[in-house]
Amino acid sequence: MSAVLTDAQLPAANSPLRLPLALYRLHFIAQEAVRLPAYAGSAWRGVFGRALKRLVCVTREPACPACLLYRSCVYPYLFETPPDPAAGKLRKYPAAPHPYLLRPGPGGTHAAGATVQVDVALFGHGNRHLPYVLHAFDQAGRRGVGQGDGRLELAQVTQQTTDGDWRSIYRPGEALQPAPPTVPEPPSCPVRLALVLETPLRLRQAEKLLGPDAFQFGALFSNLLRRISLLTTFHTDAPLAADFAELSRAGWTIQHRAARLRWHEWVRYSSRQDTLLQMGGLVGEIELDGVGLEPFWPYLWLGQWTHAGKGAVMGLGQYRLVMA
Repeated sequence: MSAVLTDAQLPAANSPLRLPLALYRLHFIAQEAVRLPAYAGSAWRGVFGRALKRLVCVTREPACPACLLYRSCVYPYLFETPPDPAAGKLRKYPAAPHPYLLRPGPGGTHAAGATVQVDVALFGHGNRHLPYVLHAFDQAGRRGVGQGDGRLELAQVTQQTTDGDWRSIYRPGEALQPAPPTVPEPPSCPVRLALVLETPLRLRQAEKLLGPDAFQFGALFSNLLRRISLLTTFHTDAPLAADFAELSRAGWTIQHRAARLRWHEWVRYSSRQDTLLQMGGLVGEIELDGVGLEPFWPYLWLGQWTHAGKGAVMGLGQYRLVMA
């Protein structure tokens, strides 16, 4: 069953979901054995953040919010992302969603000479800071990543094209030549599709993480709608215009055909809290009918790049759509 939305409740047809983005792949060569966690998103995020702060911080203040450069510095924009005071009602959010996310390559041990990869997606204005992002990752690799701080050397950066191929945009010693970010254009909504969760999806409802038996489309869509609307508001010049409350309510009327889900647990170490954190979530496949799904389809399509749920910046909540 699905709700019928009026045109006024949907994004404007001439500018739906205008979130320019680009996906970059960083290719490193291991200079010695590199031992990464089974899921390395948290490890990459940690070394990236420390390297970026060393690279751009000129005041050496111990905390960013009190710094004179807080709202003009690249580090807090990318890594702490304070909300813009001019953002009206969105000022209630303590932090905006980051304009990037990471997709780590395989974890485990990589022998010297092996290629180690990590993908970086940049959203909206985040693409302006690509040179800083690449230089920070280059420096992070040189200092070492993972258990034992195995050293890596950045060999090449490629960028995904609109047809899914990868184009080289940078090698050390050469000029950086990225293509402009693009807005993913969704195809027509299919009659039937599967949503395949490739990394753990962490959704909260009533302060609890949703397990396999409690999954509902409305929980996923409400989270995705909020994430995409905040990304467009804070990181583009064209905030999303839609009746969010009505669209979210309508999402709860969508019933999935079938769900083959399981809970996948993984643990990450938080250096800031000096403790191990449980970061499990849902993986598996959800079958959906396309009939009645049209109002939600552009968001579902874009969500393949933005991810959904908690921990998206580290690569959690990644999914792909398979059309029947």
